[in-house]
Amino acid sequence: MSTITDTAATVAALPRLRAGRRRRLRRRAVGVVLLSALLVVLTGAMLVLGQTVYPLSDVVAVIAGESVPGASFTVGTLRIPRAITGILAGIAFGVAGSTFQTMLRNPLASPDVIGITSGASAAAVLALVVLHLSIGATTLLALIVGIATAAAIYAASRGGEATGGRLILIGIGIGAMLDSVVAFLIQRAAEWDVAVAMRWLTGSLNGSRTESLPPLAAAVLVLVPLVLLLSRNLRALELGDASATALGVRVDRTRVLLVISAVALACFATATTGPIAFVAFLAGPIAQRIVGSGSSLVIPSALVGACLVLAADLLGQFAFGTRFPVGVITGILGAPYLLALLIRTSRNGASS
Repeated sequence: MSTITDTAATVAALPRLRAGRRRRLRRRAVGVVLLSALLVVLTGAMLVLGQTVYPLSDVVAVIAGESVPGASFTVGTLRIPRAITGILAGIAFGVAGSTFQTMLRNPLASPDVIGITSGASAAAVLALVVLHLSIGATTLLALIVGIATAAAIYAASRGGEATGGRLILIGIGIGAMLDSVVAFLIQRAAEWDVAVAMRWLTGSLNGSRTESLPPLAAAVLVLVPLVLLLSRNLRALELGDASATALGVRVDRTRVLLVISAVALACFATATTGPIAFVAFLAGPIAQRIVGSGSSLVIPSALVGACLVLAADLLGQFAFGTRFPVGVITGILGAPYLLALLIRTSRNGASS
């Protein structure tokens, strides 16, 4: 009799479950559409605005390959590479941050918080001010050192039950050590190299050129679809290793692929634009607020990351009397959230 009652209750609950699923899907679709529209608007503003404001028709003509006096150089050579660099870097940082946060089940587990971008930064500064390498060689060195930093953090955090918490704390410590290396390199560098390194370290889209785009574009085009393909398994990892294994997920292989993909995305973006502060940290939580939980955050986080970078760059260029690099603006936006998160985490830990 109880079995019949339970079956009837389950059947009665099915319409509510379906309605809830439809609401979640509708919310996600609306969120993705709105974020996409915002990204289009911000991209248009990046191309139109500047010391000379060009009409949208001139911008479209330049994109179509027509020659427009003045606009062909300003829009085609300066603004379009800047906008594309910002979009690609935002996508890379957003997906990398969301992947780490979801996989480790901790909002603090972002590449810029746990020291991975510090490794890439140290390598890039070494390449710029000591070795004087090309952009391609700098990107390659930053990628290698970033992956090595992630491997060192992961190896040092193995063991015990609170692997995620251990990884974050160890990553913060290693990041501080690498920041000291950067400070030492800056102190020992020639005066003309210091300006280049400091402009790069703040995270900036200044000086973005078409020739610096291929490595970052290739990384985004290859690794973001890979993370999206693994996103179902990524959601299973949120339940813990045992539950994920029970669901048929090959935990170790999935985690390795996700870590390598996320680290590579963060390192390629860092090597191209510098460590734009808190984009990786903020993109995932903002995306979750917009589209809700229970579904993959890869695409929403990518869109939020791109929107954050472009919006911060526009603010840095036009909102103040002095122009600020994009990393300064994102740092101002992200630091209060980080402090609030740390205070909330501390209070929850103290009360438990």
